[in-house]
Amino acid sequence: MREVRVDEAPQPIGPYSQAVICKDLVFCSGQLGLDPASGSLLPTTVEQSKQALVNLEKVLQGAGSSLHQALKVTVYLTDLSAFADVNSAYAEFFTPPYPARTAVQVAALPKGAAVEIDIIASR
Repeated sequence: MREVRVDEAPQPIGPYSQAVICKDLVFCSGQLGLDPASGSLLPTTVEQSKQALVNLEKVLQGAGSSLHQALKVTVYLTDLSAFADVNSAYAEFFTPPYPARTAVQVAALPKGAAVEIDIIASR
């Protein structure tokens, strides 16, 4: 197993890696819609979703992968009624064949975020 760390995405806020590589798979930790430069959470669910995907894209690039190699995406939302907002952002980053995806509502996310996204990808 090899750790992935990139400066272009927010640094972990706890004892975990941005991603790890095991054989030909990249397991990305969940990313929030944090601006990596300021550390600030973006204000809307759409903006948070887009930024989380940009952050994941940077982590995947650091692992020698990309969003186009995503196999499984998990979306965590504090309010499932915002699912359409996430879909609109998501559609800007993925094209067919789409990765498998799960979306779940959770009670809360770190830093008061509305959305968190994690990805498993191939390399």
